[in-house]
Amino acid sequence: MKRSDQRILTTHVGSLTRPDDLMALYAANAPDEKLQPRLRAAVGDIVRQQVESGIDIVNDGEYGKAMRSAMDFGAWWSYVYPRLGGFELSEEQAKKGRAAWTHGSKERKEFAEFYAAEASAAASAAKQSGSSSAQLYGLRCTSPVKYIGRDAIKRDTENLAAAARANGVEEAFMTAVSPATLQILPNAYYKSAEDYTWALAEAIREEYKAIVEAGFILQIDDPALVDIYDWWFSMNDDIAGYRKWATFQVEALNHALEGIPEDRVRFHICWGSWHGPHKGDVELKDVVDLLLKVNAQGYSVEAGNVRHEHEWKVWQETKLPDGKVVIPGVVSHATNVLEHPELVADRIMRFAKVVGRENVIASTDCGLGGRVHPQIAWAKLGALAEGARLATKQLWA
Repeated sequence: MKRSDQRILTTHVGSLTRPDDLMALYAANAPDEKLQPRLRAAVGDIVRQQVESGIDIVNDGEYGKAMRSAMDFGAWWSYVYPRLGGFELSEEQAKKGRAAWTHGSKERKEFAEFYAAEASAAASAAKQSGSSSAQLYGLRCTSPVKYIGRDAIKRDTENLAAAARANGVEEAFMTAVSPATLQILPNAYYKSAEDYTWALAEAIREEYKAIVEAGFILQIDDPALVDIYDWWFSMNDDIAGYRKWATFQVEALNHALEGIPEDRVRFHICWGSWHGPHKGDVELKDVVDLLLKVNAQGYSVEAGNVRHEHEWKVWQETKLPDGKVVIPGVVSHATNVLEHPELVADRIMRFAKVVGRENVIASTDCGLGGRVHPQIAWAKLGALAEGARLATKQLWA
């Protein structure tokens, strides 16, 4: 993994705005002979746009993950289930829709009016435009989990490799979900939650290995590790129990990463990309030790939105292990307000002063695709690059 040895490098978390015609092909379940040429061209375009915007460590925009409309926010995780065997559709469960996944939340009770309005708007949008996650509400695990997505991941890695070569990219990353996040779909086969977790870890390992063997940095997306906190406390009010659960999830992830060099992995956590109050978010200081137990070189965390910007201070008390890097979000998906490059530089400087300039790679809080207007998304990436240039001038003066 590249480090900021001579200047502050830039990257982002993953999802970028999809072209309308590509989303239409996914929505129509277009056959490969129609989808593949457009997908390959689109990946080439998005890599070029990232390079032109000043992003150093690029990806494929997650274009290989089927996003069916601009309001389809679930593609970053729902993509994986067609790549896994062992799940089947329960019509009874499917009829419940999203309610089938509702487990309670302290925040959603406290801000019930807001979330009721949000749910109504989301349901209306999903009905009109379709969504990847909506198709999965009725799925559950009913037989041994196995990875069957070899053709899909081969397609994705080949598309990104071709685009990287064409644009002179030195380093690129590709995202994949964590075992903890995979558990969003219920288990009706394994005897215990732990057995289910281990099976998912074994299965998704194949995707992890394919990404690294193709020459890319593997980014593990694991919002569930921290996002489950609010749901947990609505039922248990027990931080020790939550930390025990989270510790096991880290063990399962490290099992899935066995044999993969640590310096080819970066680990992303976020507190969910929906636009809500996030009052129920667990504080970084309460989980940073677990974060650092993941066998990764880079740690991607939210640091740009107003709920978590102050948490750069955690690194004043927590020593970043030698050889590791922090990848803080310095522009946010949570607002349409465009960050000023000087603010971006200030955020970068805070981290550089506490963990060392060479140990900081500037990024976004979360994926921008679907969360802000495309025009704003690209402006934010431009502000990110300009802020990194301003910080570089100060740090290498």
